[in-house]
Amino acid sequence: GLLVMDQYALFYIGLIVAASFFVTLISYGYLKIHYENREEFYVLLLSATLGSAVLVSSTHFASFFLGLEILSISLYALIAYQRLNPINIEAGIKYLILAGASAAFLLFGMALVYAESGTMEFGQIIAGLAGSNSGNPAIELIGLAMLIVGIGFKLALVPFHMWTADVYQGAPAPVTAFVATVSKGGMFALLLRLFHNTNFNTYGSSLFVVFSVISIASMLSGNLLALLQSNVKRILAYSSISHLGYLLVPFLTAGQGATISVTFYLVSYFITTLGAFGVVTVMSDGGGDADRLEQYQGLFWDRPWLAAIFTSALFSLAGIPLTAGFIGKFFLIAAGIGSAYWFLVIFLVIASAIGLFYYLRIVAIMYIRPQHEKSERVRLPPMTWTGVIALGALLILLIGIGVYPSPLIHMIQVMAASLG
Repeated sequence: GLLVMDQYALFYIGLIVAASFFVTLISYGYLKIHYENREEFYVLLLSATLGSAVLVSSTHFASFFLGLEILSISLYALIAYQRLNPINIEAGIKYLILAGASAAFLLFGMALVYAESGTMEFGQIIAGLAGSNSGNPAIELIGLAMLIVGIGFKLALVPFHMWTADVYQGAPAPVTAFVATVSKGGMFALLLRLFHNTNFNTYGSSLFVVFSVISIASMLSGNLLALLQSNVKRILAYSSISHLGYLLVPFLTAGQGATISVTFYLVSYFITTLGAFGVVTVMSDGGGDADRLEQYQGLFWDRPWLAAIFTSALFSLAGIPLTAGFIGKFFLIAAGIGSAYWFLVIFLVIASAIGLFYYLRIVAIMYIRPQHEKSERVRLPPMTWTGVIALGALLILLIGIGVYPSPLIHMIQVMAASLG
């Protein structure tokens, strides 16, 4: 009764394993130029992947917390993996402290919900909240609020987002890619399963207000904070906050349509984010990650295909046509309009328009002709065959899904139907 292996769980496990495989490919060349033990990195990566897989198949608070801790403890070590680099250690300590605090909120929330509902199974908890047999709905709502705090930390939603930029900047580039995709994707899949049958407009009006405020704050704050950054990893960190805010719009519609919209957007977000951080990873050398904007100046004139991949990823994040991100954002807006959540859709469109500025800013820098001679410019590290394969495959998926999304949509529809 702790785990279920339905089509929903299998789909997300497949997505998580595929994303982890791409992270492994881009990590190979990165680890070759850093003087660290490489074998333990892959063990930690596998255990973190296992934790996310447990999350997406959880139907019980016990398995939820078990999967979360397997994931979190692995991430503590992965973020601080370059133990001789003080920035990595700082990022690891920040994540450790804040993750510990969020785990305390989660456990307290679980205890309150269990005390009132008498069960720790997701389906029975939501059914009990919707019914009239609940002993004290106020205590259960407080428990759910504390659960949302813990989950919000993992998803880096406003106002639980303060760790995001520092951890993204301090962690090794491939680890940042993993945190941005597998870690957040696994948690959002669990959130979607937990509230799948909740009608936010009737019983859950208070939850609807909470999630709506978090969504709007995340969309606007993420994009506005990204405008102020000159570090690529910090820009992508704040961008990820806004994208998780976008995902809350179809999430609030609930039901099968919400599952389809959220899942499609998560798939496109995984591919796009892995591509963006993959470029950052392959451009990094032993002196540190390539996270400063000036390091990308004139990239098109040195490695045009690398600039093309990064440009495609940024266009996809911005929701520009012929990319997976455009189809994903179309699903989000369609879900919001279908449920008449006009105010959320308006904020989504405004926030997306703001995001265009900093995405196109990076693109413009890459295509500026460098002022120095080629011999005087920063020498880019050599590409490994694993990095070439990973980035090439991600580019094909990014454009392929944007041009011909039907097979993926059909697969997601079959999966969503099994969830009920």
